Amino acid sequence: MPRALFITFEGLDGSGKTTQIRRLAGWLKNRGNQVLGAPEPVLGSSKALDSESLDSDPVLTRQPGGTPTGDRIRALVLDARSTGLAPMTEMALMFADRAQAIAEVIQPALDAGKIVLCDRFTDSTEAYQGGGRQLGAEPVLELHRLLCGNLQPDLTLLLLPSLESSLARARARNQRVEAQSGQNENRFELEQDAFYGRVWDQYREIAARESARVVLIEGELTIDEVHEKITAAVAARLHAAAPNR
Repeated sequence: MPRALFITFEGLDGSGKTTQIRRLAGWLKNRGNQVLGAPEPVLGSSKALDSESLDSDPVLTRQPGGTPTGDRIRALVLDARSTGLAPMTEMALMFADRAQAIAEVIQPALDAGKIVLCDRFTDSTEAYQGGGRQLGAEPVLELHRLLCGNLQPDLTLLLLPSLESSLARARARNQRVEAQSGQNENRFELEQDAFYGRVWDQYREIAARESARVVLIEGELTIDEVHEKITAAVAARLHAAAPNR
């Protein structure tokens, strides 16, 4: 059976997650792994398997979204026109999306021994709803246990450049996307800085609590510097998962 590996990316919008998940997908592809199910095109070209490559095709997905049901939930919770959502409603929608993604995409891929790269997972809910909406970590973790079978990533890559630069990039990107496509996913970016301060603090608390799982990459690093840290962390997990070590 090939070796499964569940890798999640976390951080504020504008932290560079999309760029880095693409680059990691390309890096894996260059090691001989074809990336399937990507919501956007990925980089890299296919090569012959080397001695450290996995024998399965990684799956790239995101939350909210990644399934037909999840995409409908995403459209609701991220659209700036979705006003008046109660914090508990928002959290329930996030977990509905996640439970569907686990059942439809993530767990089947892991059962088949594939690498799964997921843009956001329950750490996002703990940071945004638990921290930002001030619901606390406890109900988030309990819902994760009940609705998600307590599925945990093997590795979480938490990108935390400065709060100010993340928000500026996220707001500029969403305005550009809306101008080009008419799609408005700016609902969270409309929140005040105090909300994001709580999200930021909760992410750091998660990193401290889950230090064996979470690799914290912080500061104003270049794209290449972040990529190097990510590939080093992933290579270490691949090596640790290798049979007959």
